Amino acid sequence: MTDRTPDELSIVLISLMKGVVERDVAPEVWQNLLMRQARVRDHIAVLGLELRLDEAEGYAFLRQARQGEDGVELPRLVARRQLSYPVSLLLALLRKKLAESDASGGDTKLVVTSAQMLDMIRLFLPDTTNQAKFQERIDRDIVRVVELGFLRPLKTRADTYEVRRILRSFIDAQWLSELNDRLDAYSAHGRREGGVSEIDAANA
Repeated sequence: MTDRTPDELSIVLISLMKGVVERDVAPEVWQNLLMRQARVRDHIAVLGLELRLDEAEGYAFLRQARQGEDGVELPRLVARRQLSYPVSLLLALLRKKLAESDASGGDTKLVVTSAQMLDMIRLFLPDTTNQAKFQERIDRDIVRVVELGFLRPLKTRADTYEVRRILRSFIDAQWLSELNDRLDAYSAHGRREGGVSEIDAANA
């Protein structure tokens, strides 16, 4: 019988290079990843990448390592993307809502609507009398968060999204513990409008 191990390893590596590998979405790739973690880590280390794998939550992705094994600073392979103030704010608010859902012992899947996100973010953006334009802007920001991989549209319900739990890896517990101070800063900043923040593209 032909040994298919090299092919399976290649599929795992290519899948990780293309984006997030999720247990529920690609169970066979996920299982092969779990079986070949050590080899995967050896391969990607050569490229200055590291594997972030959360077996409990069921997802894995690649991130840029801070430096090579010999301590030398490596060229960045995974780009950093600048995010507008509203997008970074929306991510922070979704992360907070995810933590609140976990703390309450609710469903492991957090589902939010466009209207709910609009209400969440409204307090932190400049007042406007043009509600249609405001809605259009937030809709664009939601699309951006979907593109980044932190929201997944539900096919069965219009304007409804699942908050992907991978967001927990990009906004960690320490960051979250300081969130109230950050939201105060967001509120003050929102009155002025503008600003950017950065996040690893990291196949999200």
